Amino acid sequence: MTVPAIAGDGTAVHPEQWPKGESPLPPDPAIESRIRALMAKMSVEDKVGQMIQADIKYVTPDDVREYRLGSVLAGGNSKPPGQPYPVASQWQALSDAFYRASMDTSRGGLAIPVLFGIDAVHGHNNLVGSTLFPQNSALGATRDPQLIHNIGEVTARELRASGISWTFAPTLTVPQDVRWGRSYEGYSQNPALVAQYAAAVVGGLEGKPGTPAFLDAGHVIATAKHFVGDGGTRNGKDQGDAQVSEETLRDVHAAGYAPAIKAGVQVVMVSFSSWNGVKMAGNKSLITGVLKERMGFDGIVLGDWNAHGQVPGCTNEDCAAAYNAGLDMLEAPDSWKGLYKNTLAQVKAGVIPMSRVDDAVTRILRVKMRLGMFEAGLPSTNALAVKSADVIGSPSHRALARRAVRESLVLLKNNRGVLPIDPRKHILVAGDGADNISKQNGGWTLTWQGTGLTNANFPGATSVWAGLQAQVKAAGGSAELSVDGDYKQKPDVAIVVFGEDPYAEFQGDLPNLAYRPGNDRDLDLLRKLRGQGVPVVAVFLTGRPLWVNREINAADAFVVAWLPGSEGEGIADVLLRTPDGRIAHDFHGKLAYAWPRNAVQLPVAAAARGERPQFPYGFGLTYADRGNTGTLPEDAGVVLSSGQAGVYFTRGKPAQDFVVRLTGANGKAMNVAAIPAATPDGSLQISALDYKAQEDARSLTWSGMSAGAARVELVAPAPLDVDRETNGDVLLVTTLRVDAMSPGDTSTVGIGCGAGCGGQVAVGQQLSALPKGQWLRVGIPLKCFRDAGADMSKIDRPFEWSSHSGGQVAITDVSLGTVADRTLACPSRGDKP
Repeated sequence: MTVPAIAGDGTAVHPEQWPKGESPLPPDPAIESRIRALMAKMSVEDKVGQMIQADIKYVTPDDVREYRLGSVLAGGNSKPPGQPYPVASQWQALSDAFYRASMDTSRGGLAIPVLFGIDAVHGHNNLVGSTLFPQNSALGATRDPQLIHNIGEVTARELRASGISWTFAPTLTVPQDVRWGRSYEGYSQNPALVAQYAAAVVGGLEGKPGTPAFLDAGHVIATAKHFVGDGGTRNGKDQGDAQVSEETLRDVHAAGYAPAIKAGVQVVMVSFSSWNGVKMAGNKSLITGVLKERMGFDGIVLGDWNAHGQVPGCTNEDCAAAYNAGLDMLEAPDSWKGLYKNTLAQVKAGVIPMSRVDDAVTRILRVKMRLGMFEAGLPSTNALAVKSADVIGSPSHRALARRAVRESLVLLKNNRGVLPIDPRKHILVAGDGADNISKQNGGWTLTWQGTGLTNANFPGATSVWAGLQAQVKAAGGSAELSVDGDYKQKPDVAIVVFGEDPYAEFQGDLPNLAYRPGNDRDLDLLRKLRGQGVPVVAVFLTGRPLWVNREINAADAFVVAWLPGSEGEGIADVLLRTPDGRIAHDFHGKLAYAWPRNAVQLPVAAAARGERPQFPYGFGLTYADRGNTGTLPEDAGVVLSSGQAGVYFTRGKPAQDFVVRLTGANGKAMNVAAIPAATPDGSLQISALDYKAQEDARSLTWSGMSAGAARVELVAPAPLDVDRETNGDVLLVTTLRVDAMSPGDTSTVGIGCGAGCGGQVAVGQQLSALPKGQWLRVGIPLKCFRDAGADMSKIDRPFEWSSHSGGQVAITDVSLGTVADRTLACPSRGDKP
């Protein structure tokens, strides 16, 4: 009998009960010999450098030259310097610069090409002008593995055209609780479908093992992620704990990994999350015992963004435990210098055995050699990069994406046969998603959160409105765009496009599945048009199932369009008849996720209890079906509150249950019960003013007449844990207007975490340089407050502004976010190892 491996808290792992596998690539004697010869020449410093991946925002080509780093990545908000929205030539130039640095032997180092990885998760979504495919939750509805394979091929070609040869995709998660903010990255709640797609997409990205196409110049390295259980965390919390049995972990959450390994995937990324209390980045039983030894994975095991820092006893800059658990490369975006220094010391001291180092470096070099990196030359000389203008966003690529849109649409309701629509009629297109390419793409689109964008950022793309307008015009009909639903001529039918705003990762976590709780703007629009006697077709943009029974009832037809990507005309292809009255494209999509009966029903868990969801897995009407759903229940099952996580102060008022507190220069504090108000010593005053509406902002005036500092602070009703937000590139964003500040202003913005706990950032000098009287979103990275001493896991005062200088500012909003007009710099720190 095999003795079970034991994880850190006594959770048993039984590797012999997991699928037994092996790499589809038998050992290549020539490659293995080259690896041994190269490693014999490598110093310990060379080897440790190979085991670290740094982000391009925090590392330079000179750093790669000096530290011999094995890899760099471009995170969601990381771009070529000075290029917030880069084109192919800019990515190529940066990739070339890092490659040259890694191959430079002038300082005595060995020439080992650096790997460059990026999150190309729905096409090459960090590249302006690229083909953007529907997000994965949409692709699950197509039930078309060949389409998924083809999407992988196109994504690989556009990556290569930009000089990049590694994507952090596919995501093989199997979301069981779609309150999770990453649910749209999962193809389905069904592990069998995810397993089927895993092989298809890996084959598309990398080519078929054993053929000349495998990892040739037209393919890229794929990454299966996130091993394992990220879609099963308790309450759908991102980076949370999957409290499930080993059987469920294996059969549900790991379903895609054996097929991906069999298809030749070269990298597996380990999850931020935990399994029954044990952080995956430190779980040797699963990483080494199961993934490497039992399942036969012989490529690179990669950590996620500073995830190793969450392993008990570790920090972002110090984590021997992760390497010893079996991770070969740690993703240390902004912490790589400290990690390099500490890892080197741990290897020399034997804390990390040399055998573990040699195994990791062997795997890293094996993947680089399989990719042909030592012979490929500059990334910009790749044949696809040379002709990038003909490759990126090409007509054939966009045609494939448009087909994916058509196949992914799911029809939930078609009362009275409103669909398909005669394009010769007068059609109103309404809703804030109608002409919004950013919204129809969602997160991981040009920026991490997919926010702060306009249609101008998407050359070659087509909004839903533009696609409808083109076909209606060609058929001889007329179309009118009106976001708020007002029209000049009464329409024969209205198409209302609405849905989720873009988000990524934990920014999208929800407490329940209510759509826009407390905000009935879209529901009111549907009801208004229908009340005017206009037939209404609802087109819902979403990354996941949500409770929208009221919106479905308010529409004559309801279409789930998911997050369709750049080719919005695919929606028009299905909604409209041809000019001669035919149906060119019927509805094809079937739900890959069940939809909830109320806002608190979690369909997967409910099904296990024998409860019926509103729309079951596999549901999807066609034009031949009777499409009247009847009246759906409108009891949400929960009070629909407008409270929103990460919003502390909005439209001049504190968020629900938050308190505004003023503390005078004399140290005496008071809660603000009414406006205007002032501290008893007169050192700080608060009053109302108008920004976009009546009294939707607050003016703060410091008298500066005292030697002490006066401050305003927002006090939370309970401690907040923003540790994971801090680990990402999240900002504390304040929408403010500087009215009066002196060049020597002493203002600080801080975060408090209990008595004697907090971190303050000096902002006076930077704010004094801002234009006076102009409203701006000013962001401060959360990590600035952490580095200044705040414990980000127990924040009770998420915003403090303190000053003993005279000055005046106006504030309307304070929240967490990733987009700002000005991002202030953290205080400088010595970071030379």
